[in-house]
Amino acid sequence: MKIETITITDKLGRIISLRNALPKDADALIEYLKTTTAETPFLIREPEEVTITHEQEIAFIENCLNSDKSLMLIASVDGKHIGNCSLNPIGNYKRYAHRCDVSIALYQEYCGVGIGKQMLKTVLKIAQEVGYEQAELEVISDNKNAISLYEKLGFIKYGTFPSNMKYSDGTYASADWMMKKL
Repeated sequence: MKIETITITDKLGRIISLRNALPKDADALIEYLKTTTAETPFLIREPEEVTITHEQEIAFIENCLNSDKSLMLIASVDGKHIGNCSLNPIGNYKRYAHRCDVSIALYQEYCGVGIGKQMLKTVLKIAQEVGYEQAELEVISDNKNAISLYEKLGFIKYGTFPSNMKYSDGTYASADWMMKKL
């Protein structure tokens, strides 16, 4: 889906632009995936698993732009991409039409200054406007900062997947399933 650009201010007084991802952002989004997966253990991929091509990323972006139920929202400061937040249907079945999945990640240097919270509020408002009744997400159980943010926004933990991810070093991480009624 397409939205109008939104301007917000973070806790440091920086002006942040929230807008649709566009095909011209494909390379920056691929680089973002590679960097953020290396910055934190809380994302689902290892950095070397980011193998998406430029063409595949463009197709994904165009699919979001042409959808009435999917959104990829990009945050930028001074024209630099700093993170994104996505909204997608859980599935294409009528029985799932009321449910959406949200996900968010920022470069670590932009975490903790209110950008993620404002991005999520924006995406949740849009989700409600397009007819979703509940938003869902998975979060690594050790990601206390993210869990705190999700709880502040009204998400409730409904279960835990033990050993949800296995890291390269052989250790495991559990994930919590959280949901918010819209």
